[in-house]
Amino acid sequence: MNSPAEKQSENPQTGSELLGPEIWNLPNLITVSRLVLALVLFVIIYLEGWWKTSAAIFILAAATDFLDGYFARKYNQVTTLGRILDPFVDKIIICGAFIFLLERGPATGINAWFVLIIIGREMFITSLRGFLEQHGRDFSASWSGKIKMGVQCVAVVLCLLSLSPEAPFNSSAFFLLRDISIWSAALITLYSGVDYVFRASRILRNKPLS
Repeated sequence: MNSPAEKQSENPQTGSELLGPEIWNLPNLITVSRLVLALVLFVIIYLEGWWKTSAAIFILAAATDFLDGYFARKYNQVTTLGRILDPFVDKIIICGAFIFLLERGPATGINAWFVLIIIGREMFITSLRGFLEQHGRDFSASWSGKIKMGVQCVAVVLCLLSLSPEAPFNSSAFFLLRDISIWSAALITLYSGVDYVFRASRILRNKPLS
């Protein structure tokens, strides 16, 4: 399997420029729209009272994560800016949502330790990926990372809805479901981090740095 650097050298059109007219393509516009939706979401959470609306906005923002990658691959519109912006926006959405929920207090089910696990894992794995890809190693997302993202998204939605005073979101059964999703997100986040560390170890063992 070729590394991202090798793939770029084979196709000079792919990610050849960080800024330029080619960045204004559909995948990058979708990514930017996801960032705008994230900012709108944070404002609504901060204002309080629009919990079902905030959950719907988050679902819409998270759903576009599939679209930009799909169109970038289908129409060969991968750019350097897109490769940087897409994972950055993903982390802004997830980490930002949990931070703003933490600010709302214990009613959300979110505590500081949970947010630390989420942000700490993202910072560490991002640094590890950057280091390996800088040295020509392929360190793309694994299945554990994709499952982690999905479980975290479910947790965000349930936490937002649990703040609504309307039934069934204000029931003890819904609160239990929310708490299960939070613990599941914490556990899969930790597992995903460990999985990536072992994966990096295997990569370096099979192909040591020169």
